[in-house]
Amino acid sequence: MTAPAAPSPAARPIGIFDSGIGGLTVARAVAQRLPHERLVYFGDTAHLPYGEKSTAAIQAYSIKICEVLLRQHCKLILIACNSASAAAYELVREYVGSKALVVGMIDPVVAHVGEHYAGRPVGLIGTKQTVGSNLYRKKIDQLDRGVDLHALATPLLVPMIEEGFFAGRVSEEIIRAYLDHEALQGIDALVLACTHFPLIKPQIDAYYQGRVAVLDPSDVVAATVAAALGARQLLAASAAGAPPAHHFYVSDFTRSFEESTRIFFGQEVQLEHYPLWE
Repeated sequence: MTAPAAPSPAARPIGIFDSGIGGLTVARAVAQRLPHERLVYFGDTAHLPYGEKSTAAIQAYSIKICEVLLRQHCKLILIACNSASAAAYELVREYVGSKALVVGMIDPVVAHVGEHYAGRPVGLIGTKQTVGSNLYRKKIDQLDRGVDLHALATPLLVPMIEEGFFAGRVSEEIIRAYLDHEALQGIDALVLACTHFPLIKPQIDAYYQGRVAVLDPSDVVAATVAAALGARQLLAASAAGAPPAHHFYVSDFTRSFEESTRIFFGQEVQLEHYPLWE
């Protein structure tokens, strides 16, 4: 990957990374809210899923990816992965310093929950890493808004979605088994604390039939990105003609990844293979 010449600050791209392709649901939300922005996406497909990795390993991967994105002159780095946000957000901020803004998945969602669900029970599903870190609970408790968080690790959902089982009987049974769990009873809202989960939101909505608000963090995080750039006059100027040319890199390439990116991002994309340690 050859680093381009540094453009003007507002014209620089937004960098987004995830352990694989799930973060493309967040990239899609950013692209929809900010259609003039150019995106550089890095999916660390060689090391997925981060939800099963140690904190130290996730931190090492995250810093290496940030090196790649900084060489692309990204003005903002979005950690589009709950596991990486839980394990590496503070380290990434320290590493990036003043070179770029940094946004994670957790703080925007915590702020949204605190604002809209004070004094109410809220459920959360995510990977073992995300739930086990207890970071959502700690940050929500720090708000002191009386939110009663019910968190449940749902480790089967990511591989199920990765394998394409997210719109049929198999996924319905697995989703129902998790949502029936006693930990999630009596909630008013459910946070989908994994970037893969927007793909099964219709099935979760169908399960609850309007009784529980199902919160997709992608839109909340995209709004945070827009606000952060706008506050610093870093929003890209509107341009007539062709839409911005996004770039998508993966640390390990298979045809199935390329096929899945279309599902997660909502349109055809060309993946470029970029090994992290070669």
